[in-house]
Amino acid sequence: MRSLLYVIAILLLIGWALGSFAYHVTSAFIHVLLVIAIVMILLNLLRRDRRPL
Repeated sequence: MRSLLYVIAILLLIGWALGSFAYHVTSAFIHVLLVIAIVMILLNLLRRDRRPL
């Protein structure tokens, strides 16, 4: 499941980058995708740190 979150987050980041820089899309939707991707990465990092050794 964690690798799936990383794949989704990377796809969202790539979509945001393409939309913002390559196509000059000024839609708020692109920024929502960026926020979702960052939240998913942070959640994954927090869950990884809480695992017992």
